[in-house]
Formats: sequence, C-alpha cells, structure tokens
Amino acid sequence: MKYIAGKLGLFVLTLWAAVTLNFFLPRLMPGSPADAAIAKLSQNGPVTEATRAAIEAQLGVPDGSLWEQYLAYLRQVVTLDFGVSYTFYPQTVSSMVSTALPYTIILVGVVTIVAFILGTLIGVAAAWKRGTWLDSLPTLGGSFMSTFPYFWTALLLLFFAGYVLHWFPTTGAYSATTTPAFTPAFIGDALLHAALPALTILVTSLGGWIIGMRNAMINTLGDDYVTFAEANGLRGGTVAIRYAARNAILPNLTGFGLALGGVVGGSILVEQVFGYPGIGYLLFNAVIGQDYPLMQALFLMITVSVLVANFLVDILYGVLDPRTRR
Repeated sequence: MKYIAGKLGLFVLTLWAAVTLNFFLPRLMPGSPADAAIAKLSQNGPVTEATRAAIEAQLGVPDGSLWEQYLAYLRQVVTLDFGVSYTFYPQTVSSMVSTALPYTIILVGVVTIVAFILGTLIGVAAAWKRGTWLDSLPTLGGSFMSTFPYFWTALLLLFFAGYVLHWFPTTGAYSATTTPAFTPAFIGDALLHAALPALTILVTSLGGWIIGMRNAMINTLGDDYVTFAEANGLRGGTVAIRYAARNAILPNLTGFGLALGGVVGGSILVEQVFGYPGIGYLLFNAVIGQDYPLMQALFLMITVSVLVANFLVDILYGVLDPRTRR
C-alpha cells in the first residue's frame, strides 16, 4: 500500500502540472480564432470594431485576467465542460470528442495491442532460437520495417492498395451511402475503411516490439536462474515463458504503457493521410484553426490517458517484479 500511495501521489502532482501547462500552451500561440475569422472577412472589405466584438462574443473568446481564465478553466476540467468549438461552431467540444474517440480507440488501440502481443511472442521465439532462421528472419524483417516512417508507409499503401489495385477505400471511416449503426453492413464497411490505416500502424510498429523483446530476452537467458532452471530439467517452453520472458518483458511493458496511453491521441499522420475522423485528425484541425477549447480538451485527454497508463504499468511492475516495491 505504501508503494501504491507513493505512485498515486506522484500521479496527482503530475496531473496538476499537466493541467496547468495545458492551459498556458495554447495561449502562447500567436493570433487568435477571432483574428483568423476577421482575416477572412476582411477580404470582402474593412471590418469594424462592432463586427469584431460580435465575432468574439459568438466564438466565446476568453476575456478577463489570466487568473480568472485559469479558474474558469479548472471549473471546466472538473465538470468536463469545454464549451463550443471555434473551428466547428456551433458544435460542442464534448460532442466532437465523443464522436471521434471510438474510431481512434478501435483503430489505434486494437492495433497497438495486437502489435505488442505479436511482437513480444515473435521476439521470445527469436531469442530462444537465436542463430537460426527463426531469429534472423524476424530480426532483419523487423529492422527493415521499423525504418519506414508512418506517413511514407501510409502513402505507399494508399497508392498501391487504394488507387492502383482498388482493394480498399482511400478515405474516411465509412462510405457516404452507409448510415452509422450497429449493424453487420456498417461494421463490415467500417472495418474495410480501417484496413489500410491499421495495416500501416501494424507494419511500422511491429518491428520495434520484436527487436526490443528479442534483445531483452537474450540478456535474460544468460542469467544464473535461467541456467539453474535448465539444469533442473525443466522443459524449454517453461524456461522460456515462465522464467526468462517474465523478466525480459519488463522493458517492453514500459513501452507498451506509453504506447497504450498514446492511443487516445491517435496517429495524427496516419489519420491525416487517410482522412480518418479520429482524435489525431481532430487535433490537427484544432491546431490549424487555433481552436483553444478543442485543443485544451484533446491535450488534456491525451495527457490523462498517458498518466493513467503509466500509473497502471507501475502497479503491474510491482506485481511482476517484487524488487520494485522495496
């Protein structure tokens, strides 16, 4: 309990710092949403002060001192009320986030978990059979795949599998003729649209999990307790999984916690290339449109998800490795 209480105290302190930083960062950006709207209007003629005031009132641009804005922001965080989006006015921030979040969690979350499980198992097999083709093939393949950036792989798949071969749709989360509903037709159409973004994330992230687990596993196989387990006549699978892999997975588990926490943030480049309406796509448009309420809500959600994932990984560390509780 003392170990958990310490981690919980650090979590609360880090959360407050992140919430405060999330308030100041958008306000350090030059310009404002009202300036962007007025710049568009000024192309048709001069804009009066009354028009500017009306635009600011319509968009709900913050007024008052910085301290008053900070207190109002904290109240919004507690009540999860982030107001109206500037870019997608008059839609509320909460409705937009709730619409985009399921697409990102299903796409990035599921693919991240699948990539971690596959990469870990392949890494264990490669280390246990080191020096054979079961080691060289995944290692070379993983190194080769991990060198490609997300957006480059996305563009290749989009061009060949989408435009040349016409195997998959090239944009969106579902067809324009499909009505979103929990029906087999919609689910099949959504899965078809998610195939290329999911394949992009899987291909570019799988190699890192394979190589990381393989290297950690090889170092663990040289420890005395593994040699002692083999000398006792235990089966190879038991030694590999219950002795070596259990300790070798700890560094990968840290990376998995960070990756899982980043799921909520989506994959901005992949979602942008495929026009996939997830959190990453929404965040990109919020930054371009200087949408303070939407940016603050998304940054806060991403930060909290990363902190919660790290907290859970710390607790899991204490379960898997009792030495961390000392």
